[in-house]
Amino acid sequence: MKKLEIACFNLESALIASTSNADRIEFCADASAGGITPPLEEIEILRAATEKEIVIMIRPRGGDFYYSDAEFEQMKTEINTIKNLNINGFVFGILDKNNEIDFYRNKELIELAKPYPCTFHRAFDRTSDALISLEKVIDLGFKTILTSGLSNNVYEGKYTLKTLVEKAKEQITIMPGGGLRSTNIKEIDDSTKAQYFHSSAMINSEIADLNEINILKKLISS
Repeated sequence: MKKLEIACFNLESALIASTSNADRIEFCADASAGGITPPLEEIEILRAATEKEIVIMIRPRGGDFYYSDAEFEQMKTEINTIKNLNINGFVFGILDKNNEIDFYRNKELIELAKPYPCTFHRAFDRTSDALISLEKVIDLGFKTILTSGLSNNVYEGKYTLKTLVEKAKEQITIMPGGGLRSTNIKEIDDSTKAQYFHSSAMINSEIADLNEINILKKLISS
């Protein structure tokens, strides 16, 4: 069965998603920054409220994905701490000065996160070649790539997403995300043949909409 992950940029959204038909919650903070690491106390509240899968974004700030040594150390500390909060995985992505995947830093975080699976987030869409980046992310040991197909949104990137899904096969999960809503998810599903989808389900605010979440899930389940 196809699955749905909801990106939640605040605790209110995450608690709404916890009552929905979604399969997984990606929990972060600060929608205006595109998501950063959420507060520890909010992770604990969410974990106590639901048995759904929860994956946590590890990102020290908004902006680009090339981090200072201090920011990288912060990411490592956050993974070490959050590992103890009974979560189900991590979401991160580090690029180098040229907006290509930083193999060694990502590998260090993946090793640190074990045994939890890791998703490479939409930093992937800043890279120059989707298929080269795909191979790097597979080699690193990530389990999922969240991507809009190197485009601004999933609709613009649907043909690249289709290619990524075909090339990934059973090696890694390609999860379309970025502008995905109930108005276009069926077309993206039909086009890409992906098995996992990602949406914030935000309609008119920064709070996830429960009805939108359940419609999204229904559309990929039909």
